[in-house]
Amino acid sequence: MGIRLDKPWQRLDSETIDALPAQLGVYHVADDTGTVLSVGYAGAREPFGIQSALRREIERHGDAAAQFCCELTSNYRSRWDELLMLHLADHGELPAPQRNQAQRVGRLTPS
Repeated sequence: MGIRLDKPWQRLDSETIDALPAQLGVYHVADDTGTVLSVGYAGAREPFGIQSALRREIERHGDAAAQFCCELTSNYRSRWDELLMLHLADHGELPAPQRNQAQRVGRLTPS
């Protein structure tokens, strides 16, 4: 098992979100082509965990946000940092909503 978020992509719509547990975790939101629009987390301040966070992503990205994958974990902050570092290593920059995190994100070289 590596550090990549290798969960299956799911359609980002109300029906799919409603079926998720209201738990803490991390996620990727992407468009129809698979381009990652956001790397986020559902933390302790989210009233319904991952459900609330994904609904906010729909508001942020509108129709561009077509799919997501998520991982439920109580270690959401450290896992989010890993996913940001991985995205930065793979793409050379963070997705627009997370670009203000670039200075605090460490660097890694995945194999």
